[in-house]
Amino acid sequence: MKFKITILSLALLCGHFLFAQSPTDKLIKGQVRNQLIPVEDVIVFNTKHHTGAAVNAYGSFEILASVNDTLVFSSLVFKSKRMILKEEDFIGSKIVVPLEIFTNELAEIVILAKKEVNPVSSSTQKYVDMRFFDDPLSSPKNTSMPSDQTIDKGMDFVRIYKDVVKTMRKDVPGKKDFYKDTTFADYVISHVNYSFLSNTLALHDDQIKLFLVYCENDSKSRTFMNPSSEFQLLDFLTTKNKEFKNISSSGK
Repeated sequence: MKFKITILSLALLCGHFLFAQSPTDKLIKGQVRNQLIPVEDVIVFNTKHHTGAAVNAYGSFEILASVNDTLVFSSLVFKSKRMILKEEDFIGSKIVVPLEIFTNELAEIVILAKKEVNPVSSSTQKYVDMRFFDDPLSSPKNTSMPSDQTIDKGMDFVRIYKDVVKTMRKDVPGKKDFYKDTTFADYVISHVNYSFLSNTLALHDDQIKLFLVYCENDSKSRTFMNPSSEFQLLDFLTTKNKEFKNISSSGK
């Protein structure tokens, strides 16, 4: 009996010693900067703990981390950057992370506020664009009722979304595996319905691209860039959306 108690005591003592030696997370403060333009709308993600934070209007952020943790900085305007934390990063008052301006080399697409649409034909397109009062998009709005958060006569993002896909394909019309030469974000744009991102994931139009850039920083994202992995891709996007929403709300 004494022998069992001794063994148990030694096990507890060793466990306590190992726990005491394990690194603990500390709150690290930092600021992302660029010499040309203000830095905002950047997400900071800790790949080890799957936690993150959004920078404020001044580019500052706070996040729990420990030595050797990897921080990933994602943004629409700036190139994604990975940073492995060292001991000296926890000594100063804050770390400064320079970011480079991002250039989209895959598809240079300019979307105008009033985009001209080439009609399919003179006899059919006019019926597509006609406004009917039975159509919820054409019904007159009752200004006395609470706002439904829609923009009257706003841009047709569904049509623009399809135009983006056409633009990506026009240089290689016969290529079916063009996604191998694209980013994860561009693959999703060409394979996932816009309504899934906008309605199912409840992403605003100005959040979609940032969300996809955020997903790209997960190494597993490219494993779903295959038409046979459609359901796995949707499940992956749903999971990442929960993380993205938590991180985005933390910066408000």
